[in-house]
Amino acid sequence: MGEVGAGRWDDAILSASLFAVASHDIGGIHVRARSGPVRNAWLDVVREMIPPEITFYRLPIGITADRLLGGIDLAATLSQGRPVFEQGVLARADGGVLIATMAERMNGDTVSNLARALDTHQIVVERDGVSKITPSRLAIIAIDESAEPDECPPSMLLDRLALSIDLEGISIHDIVTTYPDVDEIKDALARFDAVTINDEERAALSSIAMSMGIYSLRPALHAAVIARAHAAMEAREIVEPDDIIVAARLVLAPKATMWPNEPAEPEMEEAPPPEPEQSDDQDDQPDEQTDSTSEIDKPLEDVVLEAIVAAMPDDVLAQLRNSNAATMRGGRDGRAGVVQVSKTRGRPAGTRRGAKIAGQRMNILETLRAAAPWQRLRGADPAAGNLRVLAEDFRFNRYKNKTETTTIFVVDASGSSALNRLAEIKGAVELLLADCYVRRDEVSLIAFRGTTAEMILPPTRSLLRAKRELAGLPGGGGTPLASGLDAAMALAEGVRSKGRTPVVVVMTDGGANIGRDGQPGRAQAGLDAVSAARMFRATGISSILIDTAKRPHPQSEEVANEMDALYIPLPRANAERVAETVNLAVAERE
Repeated sequence: MGEVGAGRWDDAILSASLFAVASHDIGGIHVRARSGPVRNAWLDVVREMIPPEITFYRLPIGITADRLLGGIDLAATLSQGRPVFEQGVLARADGGVLIATMAERMNGDTVSNLARALDTHQIVVERDGVSKITPSRLAIIAIDESAEPDECPPSMLLDRLALSIDLEGISIHDIVTTYPDVDEIKDALARFDAVTINDEERAALSSIAMSMGIYSLRPALHAAVIARAHAAMEAREIVEPDDIIVAARLVLAPKATMWPNEPAEPEMEEAPPPEPEQSDDQDDQPDEQTDSTSEIDKPLEDVVLEAIVAAMPDDVLAQLRNSNAATMRGGRDGRAGVVQVSKTRGRPAGTRRGAKIAGQRMNILETLRAAAPWQRLRGADPAAGNLRVLAEDFRFNRYKNKTETTTIFVVDASGSSALNRLAEIKGAVELLLADCYVRRDEVSLIAFRGTTAEMILPPTRSLLRAKRELAGLPGGGGTPLASGLDAAMALAEGVRSKGRTPVVVVMTDGGANIGRDGQPGRAQAGLDAVSAARMFRATGISSILIDTAKRPHPQSEEVANEMDALYIPLPRANAERVAETVNLAVAERE
């Protein structure tokens, strides 16, 4: 039995048992595993642990909103002459477990609806003349079948799933059949609500999460629930440090984006004083007294981190310490380029109501769905096959063709605030790249500082490459804004010539002080920036300017207007806000 594989299987079984105890309080579990006997064996274990009254449901990868949330039952509505609601998968799965395979390919609408159900424990449907709220308290097993390290399910979903396990690297020979049975799980469930966790332990989990670069509140809250579940499994009514260690290792460690700085050992300036001579009576005292006392005096956070280090594989720990990033943030739902609306070709994009346009095809099903609730009022007799369909009921298919997008960041790397600004953009680039394998988008980075602009990151969709190139990005010096715009225009035109859609995102505080010729002078630098902006406007390339100054800078707004760019003052920018703003702005510019 392989040591690594056996250890992973033990963690997988422990996670499965904790999931069985606290499933509906922790969102669910993220399972990285391709189809095979190991995954099947783990799912069999989960099914045997879960009490039989809890039902399992499967979530099809391409499920529609109607099937997921519920909607009009067309056949029943037509036969009865009144709107009849049909429950969706989320409503039927209330109190159960939802298994979602190929979670890395889940579309944005499905993720949003799942996230809303996990947050509110209910489904709200308001469409086709029906308004209905149904309970939906469920747990999700999101199976991640991604083939590449850069691939992963969307972050909106992963943030709501407490546990994460990796079944890759486990062989069939590593599997053992010893695990808690359903009676043990029921006993733990009976104790779970009575288990308490004190404020010090909650604070320790929050502190550990922050030190690991986890800035969402959900993982710390989930870790507290897992600690209580582990205590319940151990037949305890009060959470102990061992429970906190298990919770931090299973919940927080997989979500870490950096490793806490370890304090350096103090240098000995002088030789330690000689130890005093001990009497015979002192020799009889246990040598471990000092060590045990120091261990007790250690903060709970340090004890937990030491335990996590001891249990964490060396390669993962080294990756955390060297690259300051353990696992990528999940994909962010975004747009994949300029949307070209077509009458007859492309991906289906819903329907539209109104008069027929030449070349468009009517959607018979949606037309009937729109007409069905009104048959009785229109005096029709659906039972006799008599339907009344009016022009206002007509629904026509819409299609969209998308071109791939290259988002070009143009970052002001000058001045004293450069370090903060660069840290923000580095994080934003990583977030935007997280699901590029799905959207097939690319990201590029141009930094302007000193007297020139430099392309730091050529167009790429590789997160690993981006991290390498961004790691040594320098900052400081003057602000050659015109040079940055010129470089962005040249790169954007090159991107467009290859059939892709460029979107330029400029981040600056507006204080241009270096002209095109590399000479200092605010007046000339301002004129050059305006001139470069006008030339950029002539290209017709979509652009966004994010003003990072503490107060909106007049020059930034002027440059944005001359570029015909979307102007966004964002004085308190961080990576999350920048990435979200860019995604929303790109969608608005389409």
